[in-house]
Amino acid sequence: MSDNEWPRQLPAPDHGDWSEAPQSRGRVLLAAVLVITVLLVAGGAAWRLMSNGTSSPAAQTSAAPVPSATQPSVTPCPDPELTVAAAPEIAPLISEAAAELKPAGQRCSPIVVRAEEPGVTVAAEDQPDVWVPSSSVWLRIAADRKRTFQTSGATLAWSPIVLAAPPALAAQYAEDGRTAWATLTKAVTEERVPVVTMTDPLLTTTGLLSVHGVHAAAALTTKDPGIAQLRALTLRSRLTKANADPASLITQMSRLGDAGTAAFDVGVFPVTEQQVTAYQKAGPKVPLTPAVPVDGQVEADYPFAVRKGVKTRVAEQLRAAISKPALAEAGFRTEPTAGGARLPESAKAMLDPARQWAGFQTLAFQVLLLIDNSGSMNEKIGAGPDTKASLLRESGASAAELFNEQTTIGMWYFGAAGATDPAHTEVVPFGPITAAAGDKPRREALAEQITTYRPQDGAGTPLYQSVLDGVEAMRGQAQAGRPAVVVVLTDGADGGTRFSMSNREFLRRLGEARDPARPVPVIAVGYGPDANMKALQDMAKATGGQAIAARNPADLASAIAKAFLAVRSTS
Repeated sequence: MSDNEWPRQLPAPDHGDWSEAPQSRGRVLLAAVLVITVLLVAGGAAWRLMSNGTSSPAAQTSAAPVPSATQPSVTPCPDPELTVAAAPEIAPLISEAAAELKPAGQRCSPIVVRAEEPGVTVAAEDQPDVWVPSSSVWLRIAADRKRTFQTSGATLAWSPIVLAAPPALAAQYAEDGRTAWATLTKAVTEERVPVVTMTDPLLTTTGLLSVHGVHAAAALTTKDPGIAQLRALTLRSRLTKANADPASLITQMSRLGDAGTAAFDVGVFPVTEQQVTAYQKAGPKVPLTPAVPVDGQVEADYPFAVRKGVKTRVAEQLRAAISKPALAEAGFRTEPTAGGARLPESAKAMLDPARQWAGFQTLAFQVLLLIDNSGSMNEKIGAGPDTKASLLRESGASAAELFNEQTTIGMWYFGAAGATDPAHTEVVPFGPITAAAGDKPRREALAEQITTYRPQDGAGTPLYQSVLDGVEAMRGQAQAGRPAVVVVLTDGADGGTRFSMSNREFLRRLGEARDPARPVPVIAVGYGPDANMKALQDMAKATGGQAIAARNPADLASAIAKAFLAVRSTS
């Protein structure tokens, strides 16, 4: 038997000394036996105390193994009867309720609770028996992935999504606890709010519901869904960080000791009302001011859902152990809030804008806008007063706000009315969007040119020559980490000018000038039924870009939105 096995063998006595003092030998032996007995009893009791996490040792069965003096063995906990995944902000409360169901005198709970964001739960191979996500939308998303959960009882709690920031910064976009997504967007574009941070909409409820709220707010500002999309993406283009961890933002705030530092490090961020309440209770040095965005009010809700096929006895006990007073004490609402934006029933309808938002890149793009200035752009569309040009003015004004602060941009109009007219005219010189263009900021100059855009009556369309010149000009700007792109908006085909050429000739010249080390993709929007989509598709394919059809001129804004999103997929 080795030294690590139990019971350990005592060493053989030394008969040489013991034989001379039998009484002394007996007393020593008795003392040794007593010491060993005390150690065994005390050690066993202490081991049971530690194993059970309680001052009352649990009863041991006769079959229980005897612990080793050097490496005690422990009867492992049996597999839990119930596994629970809960949104991080409500998980502590669920854990407390689960602890109440632990049998007296046992160290092992029949329920295991893990805190995780709903997007993590949806993607996990190991699905929980019970799920308490922070929005019932996630149950629909899970169902689309063949993971079915059935709600048990009424919704546990609610918590509105609020915009939070240090008080001085909140004053720039909020008043009396109320604000609007549109107000925040305006404050950001006017640089009154330096930092806006959001969480990943494909991972967190705060991110997912906030994206829906922003789009709902943008839809209130226009009847055109394309323009609404552009306006929603304006805020996305100005985010300092778009995939922050909600808990990390709160933790970062709690560690800051200066409101000014908080304003520039964390800034404004959406979060649940409950998380703000819990943060304020801790007495932080930098408080948070929450404000509800009334134009896109959204609310987290916390359903108690059981996976299909799971026995419900323990689940029902856990559900009953979660009390309304405990929820209210933790900062949750126990009734829904009136006036919130209605969430779509379709998981796809929620996820599509979220995927677009998450995939929106914030690289330092270099963009040349080529705007068709030919006479056909003055044509009316439908029976109303709108012309192609008037729609472009409205759509383009929204697009001008879409570019982030790292963008370098310029704008040309292309169209030639006279025999000696150039193919194109530079209307906004190429340069950083944050720098001046003439006597005004470049972004303002872009917006002004678009809003005053008036095509030349009788002008032809030197499309091919303008694209060749534009690609060549941008090739000189291309550099690693700063993609260079040409965006073309046209309603027609090449022709009507001294620059006219065949499509074959155009593609030959485009190919000859191609430089794989300095790619310049062309993103082309074909506007209206007369646009030569074959030519646009050819130039897009030859340069690694995209061609987007707006067959119905009323869809121009949507096409422009797609074009600027396509810019961000070219790197």
